[in-house]
Amino acid sequence: MSDHLLEHVRHYLDRDADERIHYIRAPRWIGHPIAKDAHRRLAELLSRPPSLRTDGLMLVGPYANGKTMIAERFAVEHLRSASKQKVWMVQTREGAGLGHFFSSILQALRAPTGDSWDVSRKAEQVDHLLAALAPKVLIFDEFHNALRGRARDIEAVFALLRRIGRQYDVSPVLIGEVAVYDFINATSEMASRLDLLAVPRWHYGEDYFMLLDSLETALPLARVSNLSDEPLARRIFSLSEGLIGEIVTIVTKAAIAAIRSGAERITKTRINELHHVPISQRRNSALRETLL
Repeated sequence: MSDHLLEHVRHYLDRDADERIHYIRAPRWIGHPIAKDAHRRLAELLSRPPSLRTDGLMLVGPYANGKTMIAERFAVEHLRSASKQKVWMVQTREGAGLGHFFSSILQALRAPTGDSWDVSRKAEQVDHLLAALAPKVLIFDEFHNALRGRARDIEAVFALLRRIGRQYDVSPVLIGEVAVYDFINATSEMASRLDLLAVPRWHYGEDYFMLLDSLETALPLARVSNLSDEPLARRIFSLSEGLIGEIVTIVTKAAIAAIRSGAERITKTRINELHHVPISQRRNSALRETLL
């Protein structure tokens, strides 16, 4: 009855509904081909020899498509195995100019800072920390936040990335939307240093079906749902618009509803009952009109 589940998931069928729902809601790693390739290329940056002109990566794709999870998973795996932390994740703050960018780095490196500090003081603190901690890879999540200022502000951020590469042997990894790709490739200085790793929307095809099959094996439902069969797969794809974050959200909500109802399987009817609105339609959805 539970042959459709991974072995470690089958044990959850004996738990109560609340425990199973808690397990389903927990974040889960999906090792699809692009994610595995990203980890391989990040590992190459980590193991590269010292250089005065460090290369880096761009992880570029639409919102809700798993870019941050790919990077976070790599950073966590590094921490588990490394004797000294060499990979740090920076949440890029909103706001233009070096001041905001320096603040993002200081926060990531768990350093004290103050809003009243001027740019030179923040720069001095960042230099001190990079020299002391000797990171090999700095991953800047939501990097498009640093690209909303004046041209000279953006160039200052790029100049900083080049400098810390040359001075501290740090490889930058920039995560964000397509604007990151556009701005990087507008300057030869940056375009020649950063390789692109695209994280595009999923296409309706075999890889997508394999993703659904993988998700189904990880959900402790007593009955088989056959997520990759038509028309269920088509409905999930339509609502998710090919975004892995949306795919996981839809399937997770449907699985929870299946447990609460006692149905123990996901069906197209249950998916429809979620009334999930695709991201592209939310601005003009009927639900939004009720809020006015």
